[in-house]
Amino acid sequence: MLKSIQKKKNKMYTQRKRRVRGKIHGTAELPRVTVFRSNKHFYAQAIDDDRGHTLAYADGRKLGLKATREDAKKVAADLAEKLKAAQIEQIVFDRNGYLYHGVVASFADALRDAGIKF
Repeated sequence: MLKSIQKKKNKMYTQRKRRVRGKIHGTAELPRVTVFRSNKHFYAQAIDDDRGHTLAYADGRKLGLKATREDAKKVAADLAEKLKAAQIEQIVFDRNGYLYHGVVASFADALRDAGIKF
């Protein structure tokens, strides 16, 4: 890929990330759930921004999963189970600059199906 094209893609991603992140904030009662996806793996974590602590996380790599829609649903089920164990029923979703489709959208839908409210 040309360097100029990659620079533009990185710039657009950074702009989306800042725009999304500037509008949301997580607390202990209403944590921010952020996602990270690479070409191979998918991760998610619930963060209390007031204290700067991670309350729960799900690692697709440790579960032996890839970055597919079906595996994102399994990561969401694992995170939902950990959130319920921590008595968290409602979250704020941070798509972390990624477009809301594909793996990110199926993760969010699976969290909703597991009983976590956005």
